[in-house]
Amino acid sequence: MHLYKRTYETTMDEKQLIEGCINGDRRAQKALYDRYSARMMAVCLRYVKETEDARDLMQEGFIKLYTNINKYSGEGSFDGWVRKIFVNCALERLRQNDILKNTDDISDNDFADIPDEYASILTAEEIMTYVRALPDGFRTVFNLFAIEGYSHKEIGEELNITESTSRSQYMRARKILQKMITKNEYV
Repeated sequence: MHLYKRTYETTMDEKQLIEGCINGDRRAQKALYDRYSARMMAVCLRYVKETEDARDLMQEGFIKLYTNINKYSGEGSFDGWVRKIFVNCALERLRQNDILKNTDDISDNDFADIPDEYASILTAEEIMTYVRALPDGFRTVFNLFAIEGYSHKEIGEELNITESTSRSQYMRARKILQKMITKNEYV
C-alpha cells in the first residue's frame, strides 16, 4: 500500500491534482499538500514571526485552497494562484490584528538611499532571517513590495493604508534591515 500511495502521488500532474481535489479525492488533496506545503510554509513564515502562527496560517491556507480550488480558471500559473491564497490568508490575519495602526505618513525623502550590496554577500536564508525579525508592519509591506511584487498602491488597498504609508513602511524596513545587517544583529 505504501508503494502504491507514493507512486499515485508522484505520478499525478497538476491538472489531475486539481480535478482530484475538486472531486474531494483525499489522495489528491494529500498529494497537493505534499507538493506545496514546504513552499507555502516559507510564505507564511515571511508574514508572521512565530512558527506556530505560520503553521496555523498554513492550515487556513490549505482549507481555503481546497474549498476554492474549483475557482481556479486555468489561466496563469497554478503556483502563483496558490501563493496568492496564502498571502491573502496572512494579510487577513494581519488586518485582524491591525498591524499598521500606529504608522504615520512620511516622505520618501526622509531616508537616504540604501545600498543593495548586501544581497550579493548574504544567502537567501540569512536575508529571510533578518526580514522575519522586522516589526510586523514593516515586514508585511517589505514582503508584499520586494518579494510578492505588489505596487505601493496595491499594498495600500490591501492593508487599508495610504500609498505613502506603504512607501514609508518599505523605506523604514530597508533602513532597519541595513542596520541589522551592518551590525549583524536582529531587532
